[in-house]
Amino acid sequence: MHLRIRINENFDAAQLSAAHFRAGRNWRCRELVLLGHTEDWRQWVPLALFLLSFPVLLFHGIVRRALTYRILQATMLMFVISGVVGCWFHYQAKREFKLETNPALAGWELVREAIFSGTTPPVLAPGMMIQLGLIGLAYGYCRPSSSSTTSQPSWEE
Repeated sequence: MHLRIRINENFDAAQLSAAHFRAGRNWRCRELVLLGHTEDWRQWVPLALFLLSFPVLLFHGIVRRALTYRILQATMLMFVISGVVGCWFHYQAKREFKLETNPALAGWELVREAIFSGTTPPVLAPGMMIQLGLIGLAYGYCRPSSSSTTSQPSWEE
């Protein structure tokens, strides 16, 4: 069973989630480029995923077969994983900075200082990658195949 929610006769939940994903991807990509998020290979991962998502979404939007759905799922899963790993990298950088400025910090006090104080690097900023990945998975789940004329989309085509 697949979710098919119609917002009105010309617009459904899949289109809404795709539009939300595209807007979020485009703004985050611009933001990372303008912030110079390109110092080492780890900082290029979100930009590479943003670029990868262009042809994946386009191909799935046009063809919509089981294979394109699996490729979309894999790409969005990479978004989620990169968000989790990015939060860890941001936390590690912030933790190292806090230890340099105050070597006496340890335990929960260090964790609290690393997460909640200061702004650079923002520890939870990579959470946007998790959100975009989940929105992309929702898009694929709402519209897995090209049978838009039937009420039950099928995987076989």
